[in-house]
This record gives sequence, structure tokens and C-alpha cells, in this order.
Amino acid sequence: MSSIADLVILSGGWRRRLIAFLAGASGALALAPFNVFLAMFIPMTAAVWLIDGAAESKPAPAKSGRPAFRSTALKNAFGIGWWWGFGYFIAGLWWLGAAFLVQPDDFAWALPLGVIGLPAGLAFFPALGFALARLFWAPGPSRILALAAGLGFSEWLRGHVLTGFPWNAYGMALGDHLLLAQFAAIGGLYGLTVLAIAIFAAPALFADRKAVPGRRLLQRIPAGLVVAALILAGLAGFGAVRLATGKTATIASVKVRIMQPNLPQDAKFSPENRDTIVNRYLRLSDRSTGPGHTGLADVNLLVWPESAFPFILSDEPQALAKIGNALPAGTVLVTGAARIETTTGADGKPHTDFLNSIQVLMHGGLILDTYDKLHLVPFGEYMPFAGLLDRLGIRQFVDIPGGFRAGMNHTLLSLPGLPMAAPLICYEAIFPEEVAAAVRAGPSRPGFLINVTNDAWFGHTPGPYQHLAEARLQTIEEGLPLIRAANTGISAIIDPYGRIEAQLGLQEDGVVDGALPKKIAPPPFTHAPELAGILAWLSALGASLLLRRFV
Repeated sequence: MSSIADLVILSGGWRRRLIAFLAGASGALALAPFNVFLAMFIPMTAAVWLIDGAAESKPAPAKSGRPAFRSTALKNAFGIGWWWGFGYFIAGLWWLGAAFLVQPDDFAWALPLGVIGLPAGLAFFPALGFALARLFWAPGPSRILALAAGLGFSEWLRGHVLTGFPWNAYGMALGDHLLLAQFAAIGGLYGLTVLAIAIFAAPALFADRKAVPGRRLLQRIPAGLVVAALILAGLAGFGAVRLATGKTATIASVKVRIMQPNLPQDAKFSPENRDTIVNRYLRLSDRSTGPGHTGLADVNLLVWPESAFPFILSDEPQALAKIGNALPAGTVLVTGAARIETTTGADGKPHTDFLNSIQVLMHGGLILDTYDKLHLVPFGEYMPFAGLLDRLGIRQFVDIPGGFRAGMNHTLLSLPGLPMAAPLICYEAIFPEEVAAAVRAGPSRPGFLINVTNDAWFGHTPGPYQHLAEARLQTIEEGLPLIRAANTGISAIIDPYGRIEAQLGLQEDGVVDGALPKKIAPPPFTHAPELAGILAWLSALGASLLLRRFV
């Protein structure tokens, strides 16, 4: 171990950057769909040694006459952290390139911007994390917690700056393993991330102890590594107890059906195929899957995915009537559907706004309730710096004139005869604070989360698996079950402990049937969701400073 550490610490130039890039990239193996839990030890352990080697061998002179040692070390840590993060994000997000090839004539030219440009931009967050860690760096075990504090804080920033993008947070190496993920009920995604960094970086301490002849193996194990192993065991034990005592209860009277049409994001999904698409949805929705599931007559809640129609449903009375007549009197349909609003602008002229929405329908085609998506996807649903980019001929993936307009506020969905639901469209389900705000939008706590999405843009890649894992973690944080409808998958019914009760795989068409799980008492995380990540970061930083002083 010491020889490997020396190789990393003493490396320089392109070799050092290559080591950082490859180490970061290996972390993607710890994420869905691979879930090689042990793989995260590689990037985090390497991160410690890379920061160890960030200092110059001797301080450089500064204009003030004082040594520039610290500034040089911070600059080196920032630079090597960028290469480490670049590898991590390229390996974890390469599948975004699939979206550019859905309409290759329009977007293939921009493929490098998504596959290389976005990871290059995101890499500035771990670069900052490395620099922050180096600021509090000291020999010994305190530097493990300094890394957890630095990277943990930069991950929190990544989830909030410029609309935020917390996809593939380091904590997901633990968060996609049900036993270990239960800690999210206390610390949430960012608390889990701080713990994950500290646990997976702990093996770096092995290199601090040189081999001594005659010393037994157990005597050579660093105390910090023992503590990390105990924390990991504690997480597993806590999860085991929580899952064993948290039995899944269901509302037996509520029968849920999720329809997964598996429609490709291509020319088949176009307005001229309106009738074919609606007929397909209704045929799948009324499919018999067994004695207890003979069709729509047995269903209380039917859920269709995001943007289910290549037309404005509320402006198509024939389609509304066809769907409404197919719904039994006791069946509620929750579906994704774009809608429009016409308003009068300051210039006195009418303006048409498009919104990505969820709508609630009942027998007869009556639209009972609507939720409009608040957190839009940059470059997918709207264009930042739209005026400039429009002049350059660059448009968003969803070709809506002017892009979508964001909704005004979070609202709960009122579902006749059913518990109220907190709606989440697409990647809104990966933001802990966004989900918390949705849950708190009504006078009382909702009965469940409902997430509609369309991952057809990304084909058979890791993207849809990662999306499911991120959404599932929200059930543990909030103590609420999740009903998830995805166009091409993965659709699922998930209980408030993150257990998947029923699901339909990627790129399959069909239905998912099941009872609605009951919510549980609000977990500790729900009492301060905005503070959980900051408290975890402050705890790591405080512990690092204490260790630095006393150990």
C-alpha cells in the first residue's frame, strides 16, 4: 500500500493527471446500474494521496516576502481535483450523449458539449472540494475528515448553484444499497455523502504506517480505518433494524396501476400519430394481468408517464372524451401532459406559454387538478441566455417555441377517494429540498409521492437506472411511498423504506400493479431538510480540526 501511495504522491505532470482522471472514473462503477460498492474506495483513497502530493517540496518566494507555500498547494489541489472530477463525471454521465442522437440532424454536432463540456464544468466542484480540503490538511487521520468536509461542501454546492445538479452524488455509492441507504432518514443525501467520502477514503491511512518486522497485521491496521469500518457496520446495522421493524403496510382498498408504453423518442411520437398513441395507452391500461387485475375495472389509481402526448391534451376534446369514456367511474388517471396558458403581456398583446404538467382526469374527461413543473431542465426544456443562443440557431431538445415556462409554486394533487399526492416531474425527484418543498405544499402531509418521467431520451444506458436510484432515496428521506411512471422504464411502486414492491424493467411495455403502501411517521430528516447537509459538513470539519489539534 505504501508503494502505491508513493507512486501517486510523487507523480507529476501528465502521469499525475492521468492517475487522477482514471481514479475518478473508477468511481462510476459504484453507481447504478453496476453498484460495485467497493469501487468507491479507489477514487476516495487516491484523492487523499493526490492532495498529499499537492504541496511543493519547498515554499516559493512571494512578493510580500512571505512564503507562497499555501497558495501553491491550494492551486495544485484545485488543478488535480479538476482532473479527478472530470474522470468521475465523464464515466458517470457519458450516457447523456444518447439524447443528442435522438434527432442527430439537429443535435449531433453538440454531442461533445454534453459528453465532455458538462463533465468539464461539473469538475470545478470537486476541484473546489480538493482545495478546501487542502486548506485544512495535516498529516494523519484528520485529513480524511478534511476531505469529507471539503468534498461534502462542494457536493452541496453542486446541488444548488446554477439551478443545481446533484446527480450521482458520492453518497449514492451507499444510497443504492438498501441497508446502508437507511441513514438518509436522518442525514439525507448530503449527510450520506459526507459519510461515504470519509469511509471510502480511510484505506489511505494504511500508507501512513510503514511495515515493521515482527509486527502483526492487526497491529498495522490504522485506528482511523477501524473507526471507518465500525461506522460502515453501524450503518448496516441501523438499516437492518429499521427494515426489520418497518413492515410494509398497504392501503388494501387502493389498487394502483402504472402504464409503461415504451414509446421511442422519435418520429413515431408525433401529432399525426395521436389516435394510435391514445389507443395504445388505453389498450395497455386495460390489460388483464391475473385474477385480481382484470383491467381498469379493478383500478383506483392509474398513472401515465411524463409528457405522455405529442399534443396539448386539454385542447383535444376528442382525445379527452376517448380517455374519459374508457375510465370507470371510480378510477382516477394521473398523467403527464403539456399544456398552454395564454396571457396578456405588458405590451398588451397575447402571449402563449407552454408548461410541462401533471393533470388529474376522471370519467367523462374532466380535468380535476393540475401541477406545473417548477424545476425545468436547462437546454432540455428551456435555454439559458435564450436571446443570444436563439440568434446562433441553438434551441432546446424539446422543440417548443420559447421553451417551457416554469410553474409558479408547489401544490399537492387532490385525488378523489385517495390520499393527496406530492407531484414530481422528471428530475425534480433527485433534489432533496425540492421534494421536501413539494411534500410541505399542502395543509397536511401527503400520502405518497408521484413521479412521472420520460427517460426515452437516454435509451438502454445507465441513466434510467441512476434516475430510479436517486428517486428511491427520497422515499427514505421523507418516509413516503413513491409511485413512479416512466415512459420506457423503470416504473415502480416503492414503499417508504425504499423497498421496491413492484416494477417493470427498462424498455419493456406493460403495466405495474400493486396496492398503495402507507406512509410512515416523518423521519428525522424531514424536520430540517435544508440543514441536514450543512450539519454533516460542519461535523466533519469540526472533527477534522479536533483531530488535527489533539492526535
